[in-house]
Amino acid sequence: MFGKDFQRKYALTEQGIRNTKKGAFWTVIVNLIVMGGAGILYLVMSGFMGTLTDKTPLPSVVPVIGGVFLFAVLSFLTHLQQYRATYGLVYNEVKATRLSLAERLRRLPLGYFGKRDLADLTETIMGDVNRMEHVWSHVLGYLYGAYISTAIIAACLILYDWRLTIACLWGVPVAFGLLFGSRKIAARSAEQTKKAAVRVSDGIQEALENVREIRATNQEERYLQGLNRKIDAHEKTTIQGELGTGIFVNAASVIMRLGVATTILTGANLILSDKIDFMLLFLFLLVITRIYAPFDQSLALIAEMLVSQVSADRMMEIYDTPVAEGTETFAPKGHDIVFNHVGFAYDEKEVLHDVSFTAREGEVTALVGPSGSGKSTCARLAARLWDITKGSILVGGVDISTVDPEVLLRDYSMVFQDVVLFDDTVMENIRLGKRGATDEEVRAAAKAANCEEFVKRLPQGYDTPIGENGAKLSGGERQRISIARALLKDAPIVLLDEATASLDVENETKVQGALSRLLAGKTVLVIAHRMRTVEAADKIVVLADGQVAEEGTPTQLMERKGLFHHMVELQRQSAAWQLG
Repeated sequence: MFGKDFQRKYALTEQGIRNTKKGAFWTVIVNLIVMGGAGILYLVMSGFMGTLTDKTPLPSVVPVIGGVFLFAVLSFLTHLQQYRATYGLVYNEVKATRLSLAERLRRLPLGYFGKRDLADLTETIMGDVNRMEHVWSHVLGYLYGAYISTAIIAACLILYDWRLTIACLWGVPVAFGLLFGSRKIAARSAEQTKKAAVRVSDGIQEALENVREIRATNQEERYLQGLNRKIDAHEKTTIQGELGTGIFVNAASVIMRLGVATTILTGANLILSDKIDFMLLFLFLLVITRIYAPFDQSLALIAEMLVSQVSADRMMEIYDTPVAEGTETFAPKGHDIVFNHVGFAYDEKEVLHDVSFTAREGEVTALVGPSGSGKSTCARLAARLWDITKGSILVGGVDISTVDPEVLLRDYSMVFQDVVLFDDTVMENIRLGKRGATDEEVRAAAKAANCEEFVKRLPQGYDTPIGENGAKLSGGERQRISIARALLKDAPIVLLDEATASLDVENETKVQGALSRLLAGKTVLVIAHRMRTVEAADKIVVLADGQVAEEGTPTQLMERKGLFHHMVELQRQSAAWQLG
């Protein structure tokens, strides 16, 4: 019952399976204890009926009071254990699941995130886990416990009268058969609702990220109208989904409750035929009042369990995606980076074709070329942020596809044009470059990256929070913090992607001095769009249409009058442009 298929179906961890078993066990105990209360009432009524019909004396009230007290104590203790098993343990499961998903995402190759947007992943970690939490805590333990306890009670009732047992319980399998028969309709509706919810999240996130552009182009009204349409569509699909599942749930509840009528009719017929007495019918009527109770909550939420398959599938899709794995040791002989007939594709669209070049240790190798030629892709492949589809990339003779990415990246410092900062202080954002670095080391790196000039103006200096992704800083200031991180890390391989693009002329000159100190003696791979940035490079690799068009020193490439020469001339002409 609780095997691997069950675990996958409801996206449970191993601990989650154990928690569900505990919840089901205590639900069975609670249901049997509650049914024992009905048994006490039956015995009391039997005593009174005996007094009325046979003139026997009333039974002593002491055993009755003792039985009621024992029932109350057992009921309290078992309900407490059931609560802990179905709610308390599940809350820990939710925490473990979110941490597990986050850990899995941390180890996935970067290419995965190109297929899933941020709102979609956020909806999985928050919305989908929330939905599954409700299923784990409110449905699974209760439902499977109800199955087991009902089977036990049914077996006991058959000993009394199989005809009344069938009349009492026939509605349970029919009701659940109806619900489970509708699961495909519920799942399809849930999938449409989830897609609509993700579109709403996408629209809200997009509006917040691009609010300046929306206002600058006077598109507020048009954009809000589009967002309203997405919200209306989400509301419509939600109502349709809940209406559809609600019809099946209510129909199942009515069918199950018909068991009361069939029990009364069957019992009355058997009494008239002198096949049973009234007290046996009374016993079954007592049982009916309690045997359906365990299913009440499950029926109300079983539709949620059915549609939860969409959420579980989305979570399992993350778990099923292969992580970037490798050895925990990385001992290269030097740090030359060798691209050997490398090919790479985004979703079957090949963007690099048979790329081969070497970036030598102690030299600056520049990657240049038109937009979309594959420069940034090469830099990310060199750090195994993505995995290549053909060929190999070697660092110091070691194939990087065999090394765990986290181990590999210890030897890399990266400064990309798109800087990512955290909602923390300046000090802690720079300290990310080297865990455990002292404040003095952080300040030294910041000074070398020319950060002190703007840090002094901040209210709390290095202890000033800079907002989400450095929202309180300018683009140039954010770039300098990124450079300070790289300086602090002091890794043997440095990847630069237009590292000074956001700086003004004065600060660019100062930071270039800091970069010169950072780059000394290291393997440097520079991505550049401005040709003057690579004039002092030891080697230039020119990419065009995902292939190496030419390579050599700046002087050699200028003499060949090829693509590099053409790009230099175009930039010289554009530099002479002025407002007329």
